[in-house]
Amino acid sequence: MKTNLIVFGTRPEAIKMAPLVKAFIADSTFNTKVCVTAQHREMLDQVLNFFEITPDYDLNVMKPNQNLYSLTATIIEGMKSVLEEVKPDFVYVHGDTTTSMAVGIAAFYSGAKVCHVEAGLRTFDRKYPFPEEFNRQLTGKIADYHFAPTPLSQKNLLQENTDKQNVLVTGNTVIDALLYGIEKVNTNNFIDPEIEKLKKSLDFQKQTILVTGHRRENHGQGLINICTALKTIAVNNPEVQIIYPVHLNPNVEKPVYELLSGINNVILIKPLAYAAFIWLMEKSYLIITDSGGIQEEAPSLGKPVLVTRDTTERPEAVEEGTVLLVGTDTQKIIEETQKLISDINYYNEMSLLHNPYGDGKACNRIVDFIKNINIA
Repeated sequence: MKTNLIVFGTRPEAIKMAPLVKAFIADSTFNTKVCVTAQHREMLDQVLNFFEITPDYDLNVMKPNQNLYSLTATIIEGMKSVLEEVKPDFVYVHGDTTTSMAVGIAAFYSGAKVCHVEAGLRTFDRKYPFPEEFNRQLTGKIADYHFAPTPLSQKNLLQENTDKQNVLVTGNTVIDALLYGIEKVNTNNFIDPEIEKLKKSLDFQKQTILVTGHRRENHGQGLINICTALKTIAVNNPEVQIIYPVHLNPNVEKPVYELLSGINNVILIKPLAYAAFIWLMEKSYLIITDSGGIQEEAPSLGKPVLVTRDTTERPEAVEEGTVLLVGTDTQKIIEETQKLISDINYYNEMSLLHNPYGDGKACNRIVDFIKNINIA
């Protein structure tokens, strides 16, 4: 029996790894354990509850004002005893977080095979996004097996001299998670307090623009530019409503509330748990975001996405036309939003296109791949 250790620490990782956890646990040919670092705490726990996953190990590393130095060291040190106890054949990490990078190093030290889920994404600028791009590239160097979400991701890895037989194009597990989640939140017996509150506070006869933003490279003038654009859009279009779950980072909260409070059709709320957020995504008309995961999820729901970044490690949707990079250029954000609001043909062009990120079967492909590896 092959032993798996699946490790993650943030909300985005948890969402994308949850369906893989469930797929491996459902297969009796594997002994599968789950470890969370809790690089995020509350937001991570919300996802675990939604997917009904109970970790076997919890490092609980989150501390006030933690920095990259102490976080990296704490995770590597904390993983030592977990790895010694589980003795995994395979350790699975995801994407580009400090958890993924640090766990990858620890797993390599232990002698386990490192499996990188969502491998091969690149901006080719190690400082953008920071530190995620560096984390992802370093994890790619550590990994033994690479699960690339798209052919472009595979191409990036092969250009870095990764052994082709160790790279599998799977689609992105976030689509597996989304399809599971949407089905769950739309069942008649699913009751969620946040969703019920949204139903009472929002007018879904109006076009709803969903906004998110947290990237540190947008802190400061970039976020001010975005908020200025949102204010203009709201004032010029009283028939739409903008809903913005505001990240709790003071660098985000302060400018957002200063610039957007008191506008009738701008609704500022606390961050939403996963269930309420995907429900709201499905109900929205369009989305303005700097989130990588939303760039992948929204096209499966037929939602155009304006990305408030200058570059993206997910260019496939940009090339398909479902996603448009607008950066933090106030005028460009206004113009593109206005076009989507007023031009139904333009809107349909973006919303009806193919999602390049998968069909919801990525986890099955990963399980089948690992089954066929001989560990003797």
